[in-house]
Amino acid sequence: MKTTEVVRPENRWFFDFPDMRRWFDTLPMRLSPFEAMKVEEEMEDGVFVVRAEMPGINPEKDAEVWVADGMLHVRAERKQEKKEEKEGIFRSEFSYGSFHRAVALPKGALAKDVKATYKDGVLEVRLPVQTAEEQVAKVPITRK
Repeated sequence: MKTTEVVRPENRWFFDFPDMRRWFDTLPMRLSPFEAMKVEEEMEDGVFVVRAEMPGINPEKDAEVWVADGMLHVRAERKQEKKEEKEGIFRSEFSYGSFHRAVALPKGALAKDVKATYKDGVLEVRLPVQTAEEQVAKVPITRK
C-alpha cells in the first residue's frame, strides 16, 4: 500500500521559510553520534570554494555532491571495521556514520560548472560565480 504525505494548509507556512529548511537539511549532521564533517568556504578569484574534511572514505563509493535550491549538499558515509583473533578468541568491532552538510551558495553561482576533487582526506568543491553589475535605472517622475 502506498501512502502519501499531505501538508495541511495550516502547516504550509513552515515550508515557505528557506532558513528553516536549511536548518532541517543539516539535522542529520546535528544528531550524528560521530564528529561532524568540518567545512570551510571562501571566494577565490570569482570561484566559490568549499572544502570538507572526510578522511578515510572512498570518494567514488562513499561520497555524494549535488546542488539543489541554492544549496550545495555534501554527503558521506564512513565505515570502520576491526577484526582480531587472539588465543582462540575472535573479536570484531565496527562503527559507521553518515554525514551531510548543506552550504548556501552565493548569488550568481553557476551550478552547471561545479567540479569536485578529493585529495589527502579533503573534498574540494569549486563553483564559478558570475558577478553581474547591479543595474540601477533612474525613473523620471511626472506630474499629473
